[in-house]
Amino acid sequence: MHEALLATKEGGVVRCGVCARRCELVDGGWGWCRTRQNRGGQLYTMTYGMVSSLAADPIEKKPLFHFHPGTSVFTAGSWSCNFQCPWCQNWSISKSARPEGFFLEPEELVQGALSHGCRGIAFSYNEPTLSFEWAMDVLPLARAEGLYAAFVTNGAMTGEALDELARAGLQALNVDIKGDPATVLELCGVDGEVPWATCRRSLDLGLHLEITTLTIPGVNDSDAVLSEIARRMVRELRPSVPWHVSAYRPEYRFEAPPTSRATLEHAWRLGKDAGLEYVYQGNVQQGRENTVCPGCGTLIIQRDGYHVTAIRVENGCCPRCGYRIEGVWQG
Repeated sequence: MHEALLATKEGGVVRCGVCARRCELVDGGWGWCRTRQNRGGQLYTMTYGMVSSLAADPIEKKPLFHFHPGTSVFTAGSWSCNFQCPWCQNWSISKSARPEGFFLEPEELVQGALSHGCRGIAFSYNEPTLSFEWAMDVLPLARAEGLYAAFVTNGAMTGEALDELARAGLQALNVDIKGDPATVLELCGVDGEVPWATCRRSLDLGLHLEITTLTIPGVNDSDAVLSEIARRMVRELRPSVPWHVSAYRPEYRFEAPPTSRATLEHAWRLGKDAGLEYVYQGNVQQGRENTVCPGCGTLIIQRDGYHVTAIRVENGCCPRCGYRIEGVWQG
């Protein structure tokens, strides 16, 4: 149990200011995520430092393809989520708010990253917004050790939370845009415009941003939905923000068939036709995973699955034509 941040008191009610749901909790009440409780007028988080999953991963697995490519990142996950997606791919931890893992102090997480030879720390596997207080303690320690820090998130955090994370040392986000706003509201339970607001704000804060869309048959795989996501990226963000269109598999309460290779190929084409410079396919073998210069077509980053086999970037630019390649590079 740890005191929660960004909480405001209104009479006997406490409002949580971390997640976009902004739950109002009476004394003894729990937030929607079941990880936060009002006890005597003080909001507490019950999952501070509680770890369900911990691994040294390639940064490409997040997926972050343009952020320190080829490095390893120490990735921690906790419990629960603030979305209700019926197709959740990590439901065994995201649909549970009763930790059965182990506790790590912020210093222990940072030391774990260093001892594993990782270049950074990522918060992933479940929704990291719910680990806000823990992340706020980890981030300055990671920065002091020269480690980068990233969130893999559904984007449903408040602007105040994102601002605080950026000030503490967060450097990169991969935001999951799950479909059109109406579908996100209906199936995930949160206003589908919130993740877009997080994306826009992250760029304003100077954070590195990549977007993933888990492409689900019958939910968000239509030309209309995929094209609109790509067009909004170009229009509201910038054409150089990478887009990962990833394959879904049946999980949790959803039985739609797995995403076909043809669907991912079509999604890739829709993204390119909309004007996106970098579109990738995820959760498939031998997909479109290489980075090519938008200016001249030179192979910039060659990948074999999550393994980077070659990087050809000079001062952040294509070595052949000088085109600026979106990303954060080593050195």
